[in-house]
Amino acid sequence: MKGRTGCLIVIGAVALVALIIGISLWSGYNSLVTKSQAIDGQWSQVETQYQRRYDLIPNLVNSVKGIMAQEREVFDQISEARTRYAGATTTDEKAVAGTEMEVALGRLLVVMENYPQLRSIEAVTQLMDELAGTENRISVERRRYNEAVLAYNTSIKRFPTNILASVFNFDTRENFKSVSGADQPPKVEF
Repeated sequence: MKGRTGCLIVIGAVALVALIIGISLWSGYNSLVTKSQAIDGQWSQVETQYQRRYDLIPNLVNSVKGIMAQEREVFDQISEARTRYAGATTTDEKAVAGTEMEVALGRLLVVMENYPQLRSIEAVTQLMDELAGTENRISVERRRYNEAVLAYNTSIKRFPTNILASVFNFDTRENFKSVSGADQPPKVEF
């Protein structure tokens, strides 16, 4: 009986260790999937705010266009940026197109500053306020996206999850980065 009891204890201990490892793998895998999905969901929030911006822009442009026909270049840049965003298929392409839109909108804001009569038009003022609110939302959603990417990337680099990430091909994700020169204020020349 002693030999049989010892054997059962060893088998029980091996089964317990296998169960613990199995639960750890299951938990780790599910955690990586959850974090990956959180990144995708957060990027969707960024895109939702981009869409809100793109929905507001034509209204603003149309409100201002009649008064500022000579500022055609700014409107063309906005239109081109919208077109690039609509044609973008990857997160990186959409991020670049979104940043290009910010630069073009910055130029439009500078133009509007030089035309005080535009700011006195109620529709333009309301649209500008909505656009400013949207820009703030975009900033918040981008920050949240980068936080989700940071949490995910940290997880797949930590031991022992890095082994699991490697086995199941969980690759690092890219943070949102602005395009080169986005830190410079736009210049509008008349």
